[in-house]
Amino acid sequence: MATARFEEIAEDFDFLDDWEDRYRHVIDLGKAMDPLEDAFRVTATKVDGCASQVWIVPQVRDGIFTFRGDSDAMIVRGLIAVLHALYDNLPVADVQAVDANAELGRLGLNDHLSAQRSNGVRAMIERIKLTAV
Repeated sequence: MATARFEEIAEDFDFLDDWEDRYRHVIDLGKAMDPLEDAFRVTATKVDGCASQVWIVPQVRDGIFTFRGDSDAMIVRGLIAVLHALYDNLPVADVQAVDANAELGRLGLNDHLSAQRSNGVRAMIERIKLTAV
């Protein structure tokens, strides 16, 4: 169950043969995101378990889950953009049904991220799922 935006990313990844090109694409996705205001870079929004500093600001409005996020590391900012494409604007009930590991596996991210980055992605997914209830 992936959003249309995530499917676009998956198609882009299929088109890119080299993992370095895919890595650059993830970074570009992060660069395209609006930065998170300093007021939201607080302990309450910080995601523990990430090697970099990561902030996730979730919101549920009219049963729809949205979130904003940011990081001090460009690749992690890109990973937030990928998760944003996967989860943003879903009905709250659908957030829990997303198999993020399988979807990210389609991109090959599971095989190309360091253990620390993988742990960070898991921590971000946990935060998303905990707040979308």
